[in-house]
Amino acid sequence: MSKQLQKGLAEAFNRFDEYQFAKYNRDGKVKLKDALFLVHPKAKNEAQQVLFDKIVKDELQVPYTWEVELSMLGQQHYDSIELKEAAFRTKWEELIFSNKVGYMAILRNLRNILEAEVSKEALNKVCDYLSNEKAVINSKQLPFRFLSAYRELKELKNGRVSKVLDALEKAVIFSAANIAGYDEETKIVIAADVSGSMQRPISSKSKVQNYDIGLMLAMLLQSRCENVVTGMFGDKWKVINVPKKNILANVDEFHRREGEVGYSTNGYLVIKDLLLRKKAVDKIMIFTDCQLWNSNNTKESIAELWKQYKRIAPGAKLYLFDLAGYGNVPLNVLRDDVFLTAGWSDKIFDVLAAIENGSDALRMIGQIEL
Repeated sequence: MSKQLQKGLAEAFNRFDEYQFAKYNRDGKVKLKDALFLVHPKAKNEAQQVLFDKIVKDELQVPYTWEVELSMLGQQHYDSIELKEAAFRTKWEELIFSNKVGYMAILRNLRNILEAEVSKEALNKVCDYLSNEKAVINSKQLPFRFLSAYRELKELKNGRVSKVLDALEKAVIFSAANIAGYDEETKIVIAADVSGSMQRPISSKSKVQNYDIGLMLAMLLQSRCENVVTGMFGDKWKVINVPKKNILANVDEFHRREGEVGYSTNGYLVIKDLLLRKKAVDKIMIFTDCQLWNSNNTKESIAELWKQYKRIAPGAKLYLFDLAGYGNVPLNVLRDDVFLTAGWSDKIFDVLAAIENGSDALRMIGQIEL
């Protein structure tokens, strides 16, 4: 272990209390006390030295967390299924009213809470917490977490699911509330790529696809705009009008209708449609993996069509959101008001607004809290 790493880990030991140490003191090949012996942190006071001694002697107080509480409950013997269900119902209600279960933990356990058949008062508290603007902002959850929870609950056969889905819709609206740079005068076209290459999960452990990321960002943006056209492209380009408020439902609606346009990568059709209709807009946003090709065996390309479009809409800007990071660049992004953005976050719109206002993009990115 390098001296720098050893010093950094030693300093980190001074930042945690007993609850935090106990929560992550799990049995593994390397335990917390092993790390303590490796880096030799210096206690900043007598109380902390007592805490370090507890780590060495495995005497940390077991923390009150939902994981620990439910795990202990699951290890007990019950004479009947009814008694076990009643115990878990009581425990979930206790946890909910304790105010010690964090936002992400609630979000990840909505199915368990519903299946536990908690009281009306407990479920109301959960929904109020989920849809609380301050709680949403403080939680720093990516909007895609809400989508995962929404889909998990949609298939659940429970009469109270709709109440929780409504709370999730309110929550995701708050997560989009600070998107800047768009008003009722800004004319925008939002196009989502539904080609086959977009039907890949964002990671090996996730059910969320690149396609979902594009749809989610598109719907977040659509909820903030007054003059916006939304659609999807594959073999063809199709406009699909959806309400502004139901962001999560809109994503699922687009996902359900993906087969209506096929699975090719004809993004150029978005620009061609505007050209044919001689429709001038301010911003065109294409959410894609940038694997944009012409499967119709014509010479038309997004690069050439964009040059033509700039003649009828000289102030227009084209934004390409590369959601997969393949590195393809379908046209020159150094001129003609074309912006290529790799990766994804709901904060990307704030960065783009800063760039348009003449701000430093790197400084803006550095201000984003992770």
